[in-house]
Amino acid sequence: MTFRIDDVAAGYGRVQVLWDISVEVEPATVVALIGPNGAGKSTLLRAASGMLAISSGRIQLDDMDLTGSSIEQIARAGVAHVPEGRRLFAGLSVRDNLRLGGFHRKNDDLSHVLALFPRLAERLDQIAGSMSGGEQQMCAIGRAMMSQPKYLLIDELSLGLAPRVVDEILARLRDITANGTGILLVEQDAGAALEVAQRAYVLENGRISLSGAAAELADDARVREAYLGV
Repeated sequence: MTFRIDDVAAGYGRVQVLWDISVEVEPATVVALIGPNGAGKSTLLRAASGMLAISSGRIQLDDMDLTGSSIEQIARAGVAHVPEGRRLFAGLSVRDNLRLGGFHRKNDDLSHVLALFPRLAERLDQIAGSMSGGEQQMCAIGRAMMSQPKYLLIDELSLGLAPRVVDEILARLRDITANGTGILLVEQDAGAALEVAQRAYVLENGRISLSGAAAELADDARVREAYLGV
């Protein structure tokens, strides 16, 4: 079951941000989406999850056409979105944030999320907004995993986090894909993203400029100069 974004164009009002974007994510793989600030990476994830209407193109999950579907419909189909900045319910406990993630699946079983992020087991009754940034990111990913998604869209995983915490969370992405979930990862740290991903796309000025195996892009002179500081 493949998640496909085919020839998608989108924007805000009269301002077009994306032109004919095509991205494909296979089960049990991490696909990285890298590019400069303002290139349209977050816009693409919003369009893919139903937060933003597209002006043309298609969103598909295998043979299921999700084009024009609501956020709830896309979530029920198996696509979960971890937005930039985590967007937790800061005044609620960690437990309640996680349970809200499983609401439409009627899933209250936290065991798989706590196995993925054991630190959350120590924080279940803590107010989510009082945790560290890394713990909040774990909670945001855990909340998305409560819906038992086939595909996970993660926007700016490392934003504001210490490198050690980023490495810890990136390692958990491998555990997520080991259970069959595909991940589309938007990440400002291109080196880290290309290291954890199997495939990657470079988005520049609202268009895909490069794509291919992550290891190949990591060796591409243009990528190394523009995004890896080499």
